Amino acid sequence: MRNSAQWLLPIGLLALSAIPLAGGAVRLAELWGGAEITPGNARFFASPAPAVLHVLSSAVFSILGAFQFAAGFRRRRPGWHRAAGRILTACGLVAGLTGVWMTLFYPPVEGDGDLLYVFRLAFGAAMAACMVLGYTAIRRGDIARHRAWMTRGYAIGVGAGTQALVHIPWLMLGGSIDEFSRELLLGAGWAINLAVAEWSIRRRSGAQSKRGRQSDVLSN
Repeated sequence: MRNSAQWLLPIGLLALSAIPLAGGAVRLAELWGGAEITPGNARFFASPAPAVLHVLSSAVFSILGAFQFAAGFRRRRPGWHRAAGRILTACGLVAGLTGVWMTLFYPPVEGDGDLLYVFRLAFGAAMAACMVLGYTAIRRGDIARHRAWMTRGYAIGVGAGTQALVHIPWLMLGGSIDEFSRELLLGAGWAINLAVAEWSIRRRSGAQSKRGRQSDVLSN
């Protein structure tokens, strides 16, 4: 039972990633199959490489990263964890940096305002920074900070899944989707994920501190 429970979080994360993964697959199919060019997709056909790299790296990052949250599996297979971590770091960097590139150099489309522009730049850069900080932390042997930064980076990376979900209650409550509300809902997706990540990081840190104090008491 306990062994099965460790897979609940990875399965939940994979489910959260299902919608953006499907959207990415549709985008690749459009580019590969030569779909009709519209005002909404013209920028991807004009410069497809960043979009393709973003979709592929994000897919690997979200799928492979979910399994890093199965603690027992991770502990039993440290070699797998290290190898997967290297791939995740590279994919996270590519996903974050291509997101920044597309925001800066793709022409804006209708419905994308200045606030969303800022959000995309900030969270794309933050995701890439988390990968760098997580990597440098593990190189120093600082496992706690490594886990914290990688958790934050993963939270940003799967933000698109939460963004899709937050639209549902908004529409059910009768909210309309205009440019500003869409920007706020997309920003909320990233913010919710980071809030959950911070709660998880602090909860884990508190549990480790408690175990350390108990160990000190027993050793005295």
